[in-house]
Amino acid sequence: MTASTKSFASTAVLALALGSALAMAAAPAAAADEKEKCFGVAMAGKNDCAAGAGTTCAGTSKMDYQANSWKFVPAGTCETMKSMSSPTGMGQKMAFPAKM
Repeated sequence: MTASTKSFASTAVLALALGSALAMAAAPAAAADEKEKCFGVAMAGKNDCAAGAGTTCAGTSKMDYQANSWKFVPAGTCETMKSMSSPTGMGQKMAFPAKM
C-alpha cells in the first residue's frame, strides 16, 4: 500500500466512524421527542384535547386530573405521573371512570 492509499483508507474509516457516531447520537434525540396521550394528569383548562362531554378540545377540561381529558407527555412517562382521579393514582393511557 502506498502512503496516499493508506491516507485515503484512514480518512474513509474516520468518515465512516464519525457518520456512525452521529447516527447513533441522533437516535436517542428522536426517541426523546416522542409523545403519548396521558389521561387524568392535566390541570383544569390545560388539557391537550378530548375533555369529554361538555367540552370541545384543548384547554377545555373543567377540573384538575379530569379522567377523560388527556395531555401529551414524554413517551414512557404517563403511568409514572400522579393522577388524583385515577384508580391507580397514576396517569392512564386510556380514559377511565374517575374515582373522585
